[in-house]
Amino acid sequence: MNKQVRKTVIAGNWKMNKTPSEATALINEMKPLVKDADCDVVLCVPFVDIAAAIEATKGSNIKIGAENVHFKASGAYTGEISADMLKECGVEYVVIGHSERRQYFGETDQTVNLRTLAALNGGLKAIVCVGETLEQRELGYTETLLKYQTKMALTNVTADQLKNVIIAYEPVWAIGTGVTATADQADEGNGFVRAAIAEAYGKDVAETVTVQYGGSMNAKNADELLSKYNVDGGLIGGASLKAEDFSIIVKAASK
Repeated sequence: MNKQVRKTVIAGNWKMNKTPSEATALINEMKPLVKDADCDVVLCVPFVDIAAAIEATKGSNIKIGAENVHFKASGAYTGEISADMLKECGVEYVVIGHSERRQYFGETDQTVNLRTLAALNGGLKAIVCVGETLEQRELGYTETLLKYQTKMALTNVTADQLKNVIIAYEPVWAIGTGVTATADQADEGNGFVRAAIAEAYGKDVAETVTVQYGGSMNAKNADELLSKYNVDGGLIGGASLKAEDFSIIVKAASK
């Protein structure tokens, strides 16, 4: 982390978990545990939980995000949600391009870019996910792939809009597997992302962009991961569903 030049952000990604009533209960449990955080705290929740989550977080330091957004403002896109819809619900952040969206729902680098632009133009903050598979890592393509995905996601994003973008490096081989990149691997991957931003926008701008690590960050390894220069927070999966574990990660990011 380098809090002198960029924000540290801990964001929970609940995935397809928690009913609205369960969301309210979990948030109420979390609020006193993270109220003194010296970092931004975000919970990205399923669409059906947004209203309950917004209500439960009123008066607290927890911000609410969504887990996806469509790239059109409206139209015949059954099951999709637009940036304007999310904004009016009170959502501030949205996760874009998570590996599970890419793997199961046909997300591509091109649609990630379109969704990113739609989110930014709609007044949302975008948490854009990039990451390599184990096969790609073993073939030595990690740097090439991370730089490509980052630049593709940011195509036509202005330097001013970049202020509302967080990049989350999530090695696909470490998501939901219990396998975590070493702190050095996380720092290296985040560094490749920052280098790509520097190539596109300049080094000074790149130093101001928050780059999270995601991929089985938990209460036990958060301290070590967050001690690295290029790791500006985390996009937290399973651990964000447990109030105590999530609060430990927030405390690690608050040091």
